[in-house]
Amino acid sequence: MASDQLSEVFDLVAVRGLVSGGFAVRGRWGSRTALHDPLKFIAVVCGRARLTTDGSDGPIELEPGDVAILNNQSWLELEGGTGDGPRREIVPVPGFPSPHLAGADSDVDDVIMGGRIDLNPAGRALLLQALPPVGHVRASAATSNLRGSLYRLFDEVTANRLGSAFAIRQHSQLLLLEVLRAYVDQAELPPGWLRVLTDERLRPALGLMHAEPGKSWGLEELARAAAMSRTSFAERFRTVAGVPPLTYLHRWRMLLAQRALRDGDVRVGSLAFDLGYASESAFSTAFKREVGESPLRYRHRVRGEMSADSAVPEEAASGL
Repeated sequence: MASDQLSEVFDLVAVRGLVSGGFAVRGRWGSRTALHDPLKFIAVVCGRARLTTDGSDGPIELEPGDVAILNNQSWLELEGGTGDGPRREIVPVPGFPSPHLAGADSDVDDVIMGGRIDLNPAGRALLLQALPPVGHVRASAATSNLRGSLYRLFDEVTANRLGSAFAIRQHSQLLLLEVLRAYVDQAELPPGWLRVLTDERLRPALGLMHAEPGKSWGLEELARAAAMSRTSFAERFRTVAGVPPLTYLHRWRMLLAQRALRDGDVRVGSLAFDLGYASESAFSTAFKREVGESPLRYRHRVRGEMSADSAVPEEAASGL
């Protein structure tokens, strides 16, 4: 099933959504901030906002429950509210929960939350390529799950209950999943892994590659699974995925290899055999060409980075 494959990819690229800030405000307001994270999301819990960034053609009108995903943008401007009074400038405050969310009244305030989407290097390459500069997910066209996830997250952020930090992390993950589900249904996706996972014609062939990545798949066999001619299958796969089928298979193997090296103690020779390589040296050469370093060096580096990251509190994130 495509949903299972999406879950598998999420696990491989270590996708993690984290709330980093927010504010509640009434009257005319505006906020402009520099962006330093490759992937950000902005959610309108209630009220409305106009979003402008360097990747947008003009202001994007965000309504209650809408979410915008920002891909490699350098700045963000939000504005909203009505009335004759002066415009209030909202300045992001370091730390989270944000004091700007204290006492939020969903009946009268514009309530905005922002977060970042953390990825490992493999995930960065996949997701950044699969999303446009600005993705607008409309709550009005999505299932009720998206709005429900957003409201549950907001409730945890503002209630300050026992275990709220853990709950916020979990709700952030679910919100991110619902956002991507809704975006897939609403938008024309650019070529990439997110689009190929949702292609009904290619799904049988994709399922074979994901189920047995170590098998020496040929175009003829994969095309037969998709009930297509060899030429039609190859052309459709390249159009949808952005790469030929066997290149996709190679990259899938490399993602599996990175997870195995990151999370386990498997021997490189055994991993090479499981992924269909004739020898450890052939696998190591392919891995270094794709990732930029040898399997053992990669394992040592990422485990060191994971240990360092675990020592840094998430509250260090600031602003939207």
